[in-house]
Amino acid sequence: MTVIQTLRSLHGNKVGTAIEELHRIENDLAAALLHLSDRHKADHEIHHVARDIAGWSQEHVRRLAEVGADYDLTLDPEPEDESKLLARLTQKGAELVGRFHEPALLLLGDLRHLHRMAAGASLDWEVLAQTAQAMKDRELLGVAEECHPQTLRQLRWANAKVKEISAQVMVTG
Repeated sequence: MTVIQTLRSLHGNKVGTAIEELHRIENDLAAALLHLSDRHKADHEIHHVARDIAGWSQEHVRRLAEVGADYDLTLDPEPEDESKLLARLTQKGAELVGRFHEPALLLLGDLRHLHRMAAGASLDWEVLAQTAQAMKDRELLGVAEECHPQTLRQLRWANAKVKEISAQVMVTG
């Protein structure tokens, strides 16, 4: 048994749980981006960019499923079906619509929600990378090093959009 295999067997449950949770979070992040894209079709930048960067999270789901197999996880490598994802977010969307009646305020709320989700995913990627580094698991570290920068870009995009629209949304009638 190699050192990596020994570490995986000793710490596999904890690491497996972290991989499984990040797999769920990336699915949710993809869903939130697709929901944002669908809800704000009139804003072409939001619609197209959100749809494009949702693909990153969908790829992260696939990568996490692959590496999860090393930790005895059976994760679906296919991101959740878009219709399932959107249906899951319908209730959350209804709650936001109830609070934010104006489309611009709704967009700001959606972007804030997206930012928080991406920040959480980023933090979990960091935990996974640090764990992989400590365990000398090059495969897991490689996945984290390839995927985390894309999550950071999602986070920065949401942050930039919040900065761009917040003052206008909050001060105009």
